[in-house]
Amino acid sequence: MAVGLDGGVRGKGYTEITQHYPRPGWVEHDPNEIWSAVQASAHQALEGAGARPADVAAIGITNQRETLVLWDRETLEPITPAIVWQDRRTAGECTRLREAGHEERVREITGLVLDPYFTATKLGWALKHVDGARDAAAGTVDSWLIAKLSGGRDHVTDASNASRTLLFDIGRGVWSEEMAELFGVSLDNLPRVVDSSGPVAASSAGIEAPITGVAGDQQAALFGQACTAEGMAKNTYGTGSFVLVQTGSRRVSSSSGMLTTVAWRRSEKLSYALEGAIFVTGAALQWLRDGLGIIGAASEAGPLAASVPDTGGVFLVPAFVGLGAPHWDPYARGTIVGLTRGTGRAHIVRAAVEAMAFQTRDVVEAMERDTGYRLKELRVDGGAAVMDVLCQLQADLLGIPVRRPRQTETTSLGAAFLAGLGAGLWTDADLGGLWKLDREFEPVMSRDQADSMQRGWRRALERSRAWALPDNQ
Repeated sequence: MAVGLDGGVRGKGYTEITQHYPRPGWVEHDPNEIWSAVQASAHQALEGAGARPADVAAIGITNQRETLVLWDRETLEPITPAIVWQDRRTAGECTRLREAGHEERVREITGLVLDPYFTATKLGWALKHVDGARDAAAGTVDSWLIAKLSGGRDHVTDASNASRTLLFDIGRGVWSEEMAELFGVSLDNLPRVVDSSGPVAASSAGIEAPITGVAGDQQAALFGQACTAEGMAKNTYGTGSFVLVQTGSRRVSSSSGMLTTVAWRRSEKLSYALEGAIFVTGAALQWLRDGLGIIGAASEAGPLAASVPDTGGVFLVPAFVGLGAPHWDPYARGTIVGLTRGTGRAHIVRAAVEAMAFQTRDVVEAMERDTGYRLKELRVDGGAAVMDVLCQLQADLLGIPVRRPRQTETTSLGAAFLAGLGAGLWTDADLGGLWKLDREFEPVMSRDQADSMQRGWRRALERSRAWALPDNQ
């Protein structure tokens, strides 16, 4: 995305990358394909903006966070496929560590739970199974891109990405030797941790400009939604969905399965957020498109879901790779219940859309218990947020306004804001007026009806749990 000094989006680029599933529960990407896609997308964005590489004043990077990339320090060639955040190959190792009693200490230091979602067990697995891993550079996708952009000069990550690895002490703001020992990894493989906004690195790969903004995708979206005051919250409906509430300098511990994470680090000062990670939302629509052929394009989902008044009693639990917050069940699997002879494809598509809203309510209610205050609104973004039927149902289920900005790709916008601030192009005072409302959805459904629908969802969810336990595989 190319963003002007007025905060307006001047050009966009998009290149889809391939998901690889070499074994059940495994999810991989080709790091070189990621790099090529970034180059192509940047070229498209500049072309759309009518700009040249020399016109770029600063670069911001946002990325999938927990995905692990390993590459040769000299050649910058990846030594193995990237292990994606959705990958569940280390579920057994997480269970072993949990049963050994380590989870409380892990949460105390990192703010996270023991789950294969995070990077540390992926790195531990790679060190045991991938030739050359012990001498390789390791990092999340931001580190990989910075290494490529800088020609290998810089091996860095920002604090928001570091906080998603299970290896970062979010209280002290440094890598944890204790966690490295627990997960059997070496900190020598890991990048240097820097601010999310400010001098990070310099690009010499096609675009020669300073890299002055870096944040994990969900933290970037939080910043792009202007949720910079304590108690403000957003949900990004992407492949998965991520609800974040800004808690400022207050590090909120969760008793409901939420994650305490670094929102960003600016001027060496950490800001925190509470996060609920939902593994599969938009990916369920991709499955309906690519796996079942029920829809021809993801854009058909909204109109098709709106073509029926309800699902006819159908619930779809998209636990394809387990359940995230607040349930944290890596052995759950996808379930469709309530099918009758009258069920049509519109009902199934609507059930997939409704699952996004049901899962979000589960997370929001857990967050409200943890923080002690009720959300006044929810700001939404991501690809699925363009669906009015989803936004209205979300407002109805939560009982609060749902606010959609004009620019729903706030992840990229947040990276641009951080970069602009880091390069001195804007000040904090400038950012307040850059968020623009597209539409506000007020709740219209009765609370009794909303609660009844949520109870039905939770009955369906229980039927998906613990399905793929090792004894049943």
